Amino acid sequence: MTDIKSMLPEELSAFVAELGQPKYRADQIFKWLHAVGTDFDGMTDLPKAFRDKLGENCFIPDVTVAAKQVSKIDGTVKYLFKLYDGEYIESVFMRYHHGNTLCISTQAGCRMGCKFCASTLNGLKRNLLPAEMISQIQDAQKDTGERVTGVVLMGMGEPLDNYDNVLKFLRLVNHPKGLNIGHRHISLSTCGLVDNIRRLAEEKMQITLSVSLHAPNDELRKSIMPIANKYTVSQLLEACRDYEKITGRRTSFEYALISGVTDTKELATELGKKLKGSLCHVNLIPINEIKERSYVGASRAAADAFVKVLSTFGITATVRRKLGSDISAACGQLRDEHESLVEQ
Repeated sequence: MTDIKSMLPEELSAFVAELGQPKYRADQIFKWLHAVGTDFDGMTDLPKAFRDKLGENCFIPDVTVAAKQVSKIDGTVKYLFKLYDGEYIESVFMRYHHGNTLCISTQAGCRMGCKFCASTLNGLKRNLLPAEMISQIQDAQKDTGERVTGVVLMGMGEPLDNYDNVLKFLRLVNHPKGLNIGHRHISLSTCGLVDNIRRLAEEKMQITLSVSLHAPNDELRKSIMPIANKYTVSQLLEACRDYEKITGRRTSFEYALISGVTDTKELATELGKKLKGSLCHVNLIPINEIKERSYVGASRAAADAFVKVLSTFGITATVRRKLGSDISAACGQLRDEHESLVEQ
């Protein structure tokens, strides 16, 4: 069975031609799959016989809402989506004054092993298809009745570990006949796969690269992020500087503030020295506590002190506002809770 929803328009054109149909059918199908979001029966301007043929040869890997939590504080919505093969992923719908942003997953699980993240607790189950990333946006829009204007690839999984599918998603989501979300409104978060950061730079897309740095030196980074055993901090920062030069986009560095581990003024000074002169922005994140780990989020006072130190080096830094603090906010938490109940 062919995954028809993950096809780019040019691939769809070739596919319908193989089925003996005129190429304009590709535009019709693309509109139904991406701008509307429907199954084959809903494609009412296609001949019934052709719809039946599509149903016999193709499948649409959509997602379905298995559970959701709505914050009573700010209206943030956390979705647990079930995939066609029974795997589960998460997405978070967040309202800001400038529009609505959806944090989507790119993998079911994750194999990166970061010590402070719930997504990696049970390892990687599989990569998501481009269609499944698109479907997260469509289902959130249908459920809320509101348009998603921004996307962050910061949910479950490492986007650059699913490089080809993520790249195709970025092209599909930006297509004017589909969801038409501009690349400048999309952020991709990576724990630092240097080789694929360089590949992505050559695509010259105007997306924001958000790098999960979380430590200013190799020794500390290795203790919380296994990827640091493959790429050094200096290699990662060099790739980020090259990304900025090639794309003209500044890098956003994510830095998890773990009490007594990563939140000291000394580490802030070390980070400031390494980032000085860069056009980057540092996003400080007091971590969400998860029961399987012993780490505790830094205090607001420690976060503010960290910001103050970085400012002395000319580095712009902000403390991420916690949305949905009264629900299972950490990526992977809701999925982990669900799987624990199933196992019981």
